[in-house]
Amino acid sequence: MLWERLARLIDSLDDRATVAFDGPDAAGKTFVADAVAARVRRPTVRASIDGFHKPREVRLRHGVSAPDSYYNDGFDYGALQARLLLPFRSGADSVDVAIYDYRRDVADIAVRRGLPAGAVLLCDGVFLLRHELRDQWTLRVYLDVTPETTLRRVVLRDAELFGSAVAVVDRYKARYLPAQALYAADANPRANAHIVIDNNDFENPRAISWEPPS
Repeated sequence: MLWERLARLIDSLDDRATVAFDGPDAAGKTFVADAVAARVRRPTVRASIDGFHKPREVRLRHGVSAPDSYYNDGFDYGALQARLLLPFRSGADSVDVAIYDYRRDVADIAVRRGLPAGAVLLCDGVFLLRHELRDQWTLRVYLDVTPETTLRRVVLRDAELFGSAVAVVDRYKARYLPAQALYAADANPRANAHIVIDNNDFENPRAISWEPPS
């Protein structure tokens, strides 16, 4: 299976390897990262960009229909590097895998993890292959789905959160999908990933490109 193949590749990487699972909203990033982590034989540390949100007042200061704000103000990329990626790569004994609870809008929660020998970091989230983050990843995996797939999945996932299916579609068309278009134009994550996987069908993921780092 594809996830087992990916796990074998991660097992072959050097110590303190960092792996990004990037892709649009509802591409299956968390599911895939967890599935791969369960198959990796070496010690793994899991993290998500969701643990590095900026406060709600910053994220939404330009309103809920501002895609550039989601792309540029949604997450604390400096903290992601300073408190997770750089310490992990430099051999620290422990790192913060989350510093913010976005559901409760609470900062400085500092979820810390110890790092055993041979550990590898698997991190999922949107916008992980931005220019300032791209070189921090040993392996870059991009899960590719169409906007139609995103909308179909988020209606099922987020209808209760946003109040209705119509509200979900309106929000994604106004904010999240245009932000992904901005990201594609700015950072071209699909072209800058080592591995691109078509994940439109959860039951039949397909590797589009497979060029691991040498």
